[in-house]
Amino acid sequence: MKFIYAIFISLLFIVNVNAQKLEVTLDSCVDGDTAWFILNNERIKTRFLAIDTPESTNKKEPYGKEASDFTCNILSNASKIEIEYDPNSDKLDKYDRHLVWIFVDDNLLQDLIIKNGLGEVAYLYGDYQYTYILEASQLIAKTSKIGIWSETNDYLYVIIGIAIFIVILIVCIFNKKIRKKVFKKILKKIGV
Repeated sequence: MKFIYAIFISLLFIVNVNAQKLEVTLDSCVDGDTAWFILNNERIKTRFLAIDTPESTNKKEPYGKEASDFTCNILSNASKIEIEYDPNSDKLDKYDRHLVWIFVDDNLLQDLIIKNGLGEVAYLYGDYQYTYILEASQLIAKTSKIGIWSETNDYLYVIIGIAIFIVILIVCIFNKKIRKKVFKKILKKIGV
């Protein structure tokens, strides 16, 4: 009897796990982390949970178009799309978008986006169930300098260096004492 009871409980668990994913059909793509789906004959706008992709609609950001094209291509060519609400997240955001995990042909879409360097892990307001997968993929994308992570901040250091040089130059030009000291040191170094 215990064996039958254990099987029954296991089946309930499996059915419950499968019931969390809801099959949807693509209505339209918006950008890299937003899309419209049809769920139970109702059109819903979704925001992909736990990620942020560069903008490609009103404001154009680097890799925004690539993220949008990537997401739309995956969704448009999918055999099966499922959404899943996270038990540790709100169901809707302040814009009434459904906050969901997206599975495309049994692959977590958010993870595919992160792996390809087209988004970053973001908007974590709870302990979400697949965050650990995204964070591992992001670490790999960052260290491999894929997509958005290929852009280095080296130019920032150059700009800061130039700005410091300009400030010193301005101080030297407008401060007679400093100007004399600086020019004396320069003349001394070049041997004049």
